Amino acid sequence: MSKFCAKCGKEMDDTARACPKCGAPTGNNNIQKVDIAMSIVFYVITCGFYSFYWLVCLTNDSNSVSNDRESANGGLALLYTIITCGIYGIYWNYKMGKKLYEAGKIHNVEIPDNSVLYLVLAIFGLSIVSYCLIQSDLNKLAD
Repeated sequence: MSKFCAKCGKEMDDTARACPKCGAPTGNNNIQKVDIAMSIVFYVITCGFYSFYWLVCLTNDSNSVSNDRESANGGLALLYTIITCGIYGIYWNYKMGKKLYEAGKIHNVEIPDNSVLYLVLAIFGLSIVSYCLIQSDLNKLAD
């Protein structure tokens, strides 16, 4: 069984993530909802080390929903954050806000542009709060 692109009308395979003709995303983003409360519990139990894994997952999932193949993947984002002593992590928070806002427009999901909020939270050392907000937006896109 096949479906058709909402943008150009081209017939596509059911498992296609983007239209082969125009490149429009199909909504098959293959991300799963994550329980934010359990993520916070893991963060506390591991004395914050879970945030490294969470950053990788958030990056990969946001790249998936925004069809962004040019940005750094999760592993590189973590490496850049470690190498720059957290400076890239501050930029990463801002970039995630912009990326999720654009992904929301692509998938017709109401996601506000929280990039400045994420940036301020990261500057004040509250990246865990922005991680929760980013995960909440990703959970909206996973529906």
